Amino acid sequence: MSKIQYQRQMPQLTAISTTNTSSRYNTPASPSGRARNTPSLQASLPPTQVIPRLYVSDLSAAESPSVLAEYGITHIVSAMRGTVAVPASASHICRLQVPLTDSPFDELARYLPQTTAFIAEALQNPRACVLVHCVQGVSRSASIVCAYLVQAYGYSPAQAVQYVKSRRPYAEPNPGFITQLGEYAESLRPSTATVGRRR
Repeated sequence: MSKIQYQRQMPQLTAISTTNTSSRYNTPASPSGRARNTPSLQASLPPTQVIPRLYVSDLSAAESPSVLAEYGITHIVSAMRGTVAVPASASHICRLQVPLTDSPFDELARYLPQTTAFIAEALQNPRACVLVHCVQGVSRSASIVCAYLVQAYGYSPAQAVQYVKSRRPYAEPNPGFITQLGEYAESLRPSTATVGRRR
């Protein structure tokens, strides 16, 4: 398989809002590490565009014919177990599902090469729009998009999380996923042995 080429400008971290959203979104965490009673848990919210043509959402958006049509979705990444009732009218959409639970102990990292490659290959088509969703649009989907930013733009995990939260303030990767994003970023670095052979 040929190496995917990335020719995109990095999103500008300097554009991140410094507005304090803690009073609105930071509530006590559940045992899984996700905040309780965030807006995404209370009502369905529209998809959030993180970078051009890449969206994060909850399950209801992925199952809505009108939302998929409105946003021109051509590819869906489902980060959850169970059935995703993608409407029959969306049979043309390319799909990838990874069976993640929102547990800090679930193995996010094992799926990141696959999800990142799927998103990257989709976005090579200038007409493609990718929706990444989980159940709430808070932790799993946000973590997968963060991993894409790490791989495609060279962000650190902290930068990627900061950027995603600047676009979707209630995004909140759980602590275990944050750790695994760090492991994933480390795996992308050239090994010392590889660097030595190139000298």
